[in-house]
Amino acid sequence: MAKYMMIYRGEATDLSSMSEDDAAAVLGQWETWMDKVGPAMVDVGAPFGEGTAVIDDGSSGPASSLSGYSILDAPNLAEAAVLADGHPFLSEGHGSYAIDLFELMPVPFEA
Repeated sequence: MAKYMMIYRGEATDLSSMSEDDAAAVLGQWETWMDKVGPAMVDVGAPFGEGTAVIDDGSSGPASSLSGYSILDAPNLAEAAVLADGHPFLSEGHGSYAIDLFELMPVPFEA
């Protein structure tokens, strides 16, 4: 079984800026999705806060519009993509949000 990182791409809304009812609804969507994924969930992850990009020419710039991550177990990339089905981050349906999936490869110098 391989590990896959889901990177959430798009501007997320901070729950603290929502009404209690709206925040509870969003959390309920996440709970429903996490229950569906079940034991494949390795790390629910965390939302990203303020960021910056450190550039190889010594300058800096704005960070990409990435919102957070989760880590899942799946037998292959296709099955990892199936686990994104019903994910609350993809619920808007207007193309403003995406989940990038990457297999986490072993680091060659790890013991």
